[in-house]
Amino acid sequence: MNPADAASAIPTRPEQVPAKFWDPATGSIRVEALLKSYLELERRMSTPADPVAEKSRLLSLLGVPEKPDGYCIRCDHGLFEPDAEINNRLHGAGFTPEQAQLLYDLAAERMLPLLGEMAAGYQAEAELEKLASHFGGTEKWLELSGQLLAWGQRNLPAPLLEALSGTADGVMALHRLMAEGSGEPKPLRSEGQTDTEVAGDLNRMIADPRYWRDRDPTFIAKVTEGFRRAYG
Repeated sequence: MNPADAASAIPTRPEQVPAKFWDPATGSIRVEALLKSYLELERRMSTPADPVAEKSRLLSLLGVPEKPDGYCIRCDHGLFEPDAEINNRLHGAGFTPEQAQLLYDLAAERMLPLLGEMAAGYQAEAELEKLASHFGGTEKWLELSGQLLAWGQRNLPAPLLEALSGTADGVMALHRLMAEGSGEPKPLRSEGQTDTEVAGDLNRMIADPRYWRDRDPTFIAKVTEGFRRAYG
């Protein structure tokens, strides 16, 4: 047999046999290499993996930072800042940076309405305490409040009465109006301006946040002057 015929007679590697286990010179499987690889695989399968190391590896693959200070939490709302203790607990629970940020965002989202309600409640309590103190105690204020409401409903436009009733200063102004006049007040208006327009202007001024929220002294003085000019 000539060399060309001998070379053509050597079997080719089957597709399912990896190249490292095939001997092209003899056209046969490298049994020793295959056996060695099998024994190594068996050794790895029989050796228990370190649970802590395996968990750390998996968390790293998911994107969990190596340490809690690896979280980059954004608190653009200004309500609070990232908390190291919370971050430690999040890291211990395997939170990814995206999950940790979502938790902070949800906390802020839920806190905003609660803070608004708390602020409104504290403001209302403070206004009631101010009125009770001004009118000589809670009992006297409760008795007078009914009179003020009845007088205001008879003599003032509903929007203006609602605006005045929203703050302690507005209620005091309402009390002065009731004490100084009987019947419907006669507004002092600019030329061509109706009673409704005067009441609307004062209503808008009292409803302005500069009056009831910011307590801007300059704006309060402007409102006071408006009442003086309108109702004497």
